[in-house]
Amino acid sequence: MHTVTFLPGYRKIEVPRETTVLDAAQRAGLNINVVCGGQGKCGKCVVYVQSGKTEFDQQKNLKFFTQEELAQGACLACQATVQGDLQIIIPDSTLIQEQKILIEGLDTGIELHPSVRKYYVELLPPTLSDPSPDLSRLLWGIQKNGGPVAEKMYAPLEALREIPTLLRHSDWKVTGTIALVPGGYRLVDLQENDTSKRLYGAAVDLGSTTVVVYLWDLVAGKMVAVASNYNKQISCGEDILARVNFAKKNGLSKLQALAADSINAALTTAANSAGIDREDIYEVVVAGNTVMTHMLLGIDPGYMIAEPYVPVVRRALSVASGRIGIACNRNGGLFLFPAVSDFIGGDIIADILACGMAEKEEISLLIDIGTNFEVVMGNREWMFSCAGAAGPALEGGEVLFGMRANPGAIDKITIDPATLDPAYSTINGIKPRGLTGSGLIDLLAELLMNCVIDRNGRINTGFNHPRIRTGVHFPEYVVVRAEETDIGKDIVLTENDIKNLIMSKASVHAACVTLMKEAGISRQQITTIYFAGAFGNYLNKMNAATIGLIPEIPISQIKNIGNGAVTGANIALINRRKRKTLDEIATKIAYIELNAEPAFMDEYTSSAFLPHTDLSLFPEVQKMLDTCRLHRG
Repeated sequence: MHTVTFLPGYRKIEVPRETTVLDAAQRAGLNINVVCGGQGKCGKCVVYVQSGKTEFDQQKNLKFFTQEELAQGACLACQATVQGDLQIIIPDSTLIQEQKILIEGLDTGIELHPSVRKYYVELLPPTLSDPSPDLSRLLWGIQKNGGPVAEKMYAPLEALREIPTLLRHSDWKVTGTIALVPGGYRLVDLQENDTSKRLYGAAVDLGSTTVVVYLWDLVAGKMVAVASNYNKQISCGEDILARVNFAKKNGLSKLQALAADSINAALTTAANSAGIDREDIYEVVVAGNTVMTHMLLGIDPGYMIAEPYVPVVRRALSVASGRIGIACNRNGGLFLFPAVSDFIGGDIIADILACGMAEKEEISLLIDIGTNFEVVMGNREWMFSCAGAAGPALEGGEVLFGMRANPGAIDKITIDPATLDPAYSTINGIKPRGLTGSGLIDLLAELLMNCVIDRNGRINTGFNHPRIRTGVHFPEYVVVRAEETDIGKDIVLTENDIKNLIMSKASVHAACVTLMKEAGISRQQITTIYFAGAFGNYLNKMNAATIGLIPEIPISQIKNIGNGAVTGANIALINRRKRKTLDEIATKIAYIELNAEPAFMDEYTSSAFLPHTDLSLFPEVQKMLDTCRLHRG
């Protein structure tokens, strides 16, 4: 065993020889930024060896470093292995930092019909002339005060044990909490005196990177607090596949606990902000992808990554929150959205509920993009769906200066046609550190429309301009000069970066077209394109169409729904009647396996241009390109 010490915090961990520095850091509780999942493709996990010996192939990774950085001991944590005792410096930029987490959802009015209610009752004590049992007396009292029919309510053993003492100690004045659960109405809590105003619920977006919680007053029907934080499972792997593999190595119980802890951390922050007791939270509604919800429940997700890719369960589930360690009322309930397949999960069903496309006659297209993408197309009668790997480029991975939506990330950019100089904004308004996904899409579109790159993504090095140059490995466009950055080096977009971006956008567009052909419809028949999630929320719609990320339709028909997953969870929390539609939506959706569709690769190849090989599919973009050519002569 060898001791690895991580600086500047002096965290120490003992690991066997040949352990990667990344694995050692994660075991030490450090959250390293590994957008590519530790495959050595993104170059984000840079560390510096201060002392000791590692094995690291410098020649293979030259594109990520200058000679000066290599001389200082720079290496990639995911590619360097421990060969003895080490001291490693981890720069702040390598750690996962505070991210711009999308918490806003679609602004939609929700009718108040929660599945859990409180009833205050003042009961008459039993007498010789009225010797009704305590439970019957309580349930009849709840019925008389507007509750369900007494015969349809039941009390679990835990409640039965408390009823006699609590009724008498409170002088027969109590508040009963009744929840609608599969099989009937359940008495989930009994409290002394009138606590009927203290009734709360939480809607949760359980993402692979972040967790967002909305806390609701279920009596007043209003949101009282919002909180968000990172998913603590990141310490076991940045991407879903890495976590499934971690689970297969006897790590499932840890992943389950980390998922619950992540929700609890956000719940605690929200409850503290609203000034309420978590014991007054009686229901938690969770929307997450299929793997994440399996892990939260402690169900083995391993079979979903092997043929024939079958999840253990796809239907909506209701379980006691205490059974999986959720920090709300000890008898509170947990509701999880249904899924369609291993890749189309409850978060996408929540997106569909949020945008309302399952209730409309018009045909809509829903797109949710992250490291993976999901696409759903259809209306109230039918739906097709598919999913695939967008590649990390759209999230800043496999792009030399790409990054997540952290402070200093360029999120918007335009280029002056006359000077070819950029104007940009960064998250938190600080000096630039890199480019986030929305900024990369802007930059790609602006470079295309100013003829700096051609439709193949090649940089026009014939331009006599200081921002266009031949770099060490590839031609590149200088976005921000070193003296203007927070990292002390030029931020550039290389021709290789552009290639990776084109491949990523081609996958998304090809998936959209594959579904359109499956349904036999044209782009003119699509009434609305909905973008869900953080990437789509900050995306410039015109630029998305310009590069061919999506089919070209009028910009007014492209809508951002924000965090559709948490919006859908909010709807399901507030209105139990909407839950009845969720399994219907899930069973209505036909899943198309892109790997089994020969047409998909043809569409992918055609989409691997800017915006497409067939410009007639993008008439507005063609007009802009013609204008650009005339201007540049």
